[in-house]
Amino acid sequence: MYVWRRRGKLFHITHCVAPKHSKLSNAKEQAVRRTESSLSMASTASSTLGLPKLHFPQSFTHKISSSSSTLPRKTRVPSISSKPSRIISICSCLTDSSSLEAVEAIIPKVQVETCTWNWKGYSIRYQYAGNSGPALVLVHGFGANSDHWRKNIPVLAESNRVFSIDLIGYGYSDKPNPRDLGDTPFYTFETWGSQINDFCTEIVKDQAFFICNSIGGLVGLQAAVTDPSICKGIVLLNISLRMLHITKQPWFGRPLIRSFQNLLRNTPVGKFFFQSVATRESVKNILCQCYHDTSQVTEELVDAILLPGLEPGAADVFLEFICYSDGPLPEELLPLVKCPVLVAWGDKDPWEPVELGKAYGQFDIVEDFVVLPDVGHCPQDEAPHLVNPLVESFIARHATMKS
Repeated sequence: MYVWRRRGKLFHITHCVAPKHSKLSNAKEQAVRRTESSLSMASTASSTLGLPKLHFPQSFTHKISSSSSTLPRKTRVPSISSKPSRIISICSCLTDSSSLEAVEAIIPKVQVETCTWNWKGYSIRYQYAGNSGPALVLVHGFGANSDHWRKNIPVLAESNRVFSIDLIGYGYSDKPNPRDLGDTPFYTFETWGSQINDFCTEIVKDQAFFICNSIGGLVGLQAAVTDPSICKGIVLLNISLRMLHITKQPWFGRPLIRSFQNLLRNTPVGKFFFQSVATRESVKNILCQCYHDTSQVTEELVDAILLPGLEPGAADVFLEFICYSDGPLPEELLPLVKCPVLVAWGDKDPWEPVELGKAYGQFDIVEDFVVLPDVGHCPQDEAPHLVNPLVESFIARHATMKS
């Protein structure tokens, strides 16, 4: 079950998994049928509530018999009450892993291109796909890069222009040594927010929606606050609560925190710590902590996170950021944002507890708060079948919004 909160109304969206049927001989055909039915029902339920109809790829080739005993039954959707406290249950049937594999096999692949952009003398990697529709800029979290959106870019690009960027210091973008850049901190949300806005101006050449995960959420918020004319809307996926921020620590512990940060940044202890983290085994263990469905922690994912972290300069960036306990908090930026915001949260996130995250749903600018069932800290990669339709629905509601 996940929760959808819209302007004072609380929507509980339940889900069920289409069961397997051993009597069918063609497993893939069965999976396609289950998926087609599930997506159709989810779309119908959304339009029944008065929400924009969800967009799903129309590429199924099998007809569904109305007498099929394997299909889940629709649940009656009660009429919407004007009471703010009305709780509405929707049957949104999701798919099991075999269905997802079948869908991936039949959905046409969108060509994803990789390019570099010169930003203030630094080489920045980005990926893009799609030739028409609204512009989307995907912003990754700490230690990640644009490859963390590999399950989202081709799907979203079917009806949008999608850009995924490596923030400076991460992925295959340049990693300037912060010690060479003076006393003013360089790896900050202000720097990354400026990078996103300049990227929209020089590469996207249009207003854009920001789709952000973890600390990428603060980057998106900072960019939207710095230049409100660029961002049309923001989707925040498990935005970082910044629990290690200096203001969230007890006063008596703050000197100890500063001493520990100094130890990491200015002694060999920091490099030793990074070397212990930047291994295949450590990266896999960390990912298995933050992914609820550990089957999604594949060798491909481990490589996508680990290999850029072995690039020259990665250790200095890593240590600089974990010692960055200043800067803005989400609760400080949200009241300053002028565009619509959707917050979605995996309810099994061990790092950013959903119960704390729900407080962000109370801000006026946040139109929806969605709780994603049985999902960890990186919903876009662990549960793209939940995130992609959610993003598409949000874009459809606001794509024609005037700036």
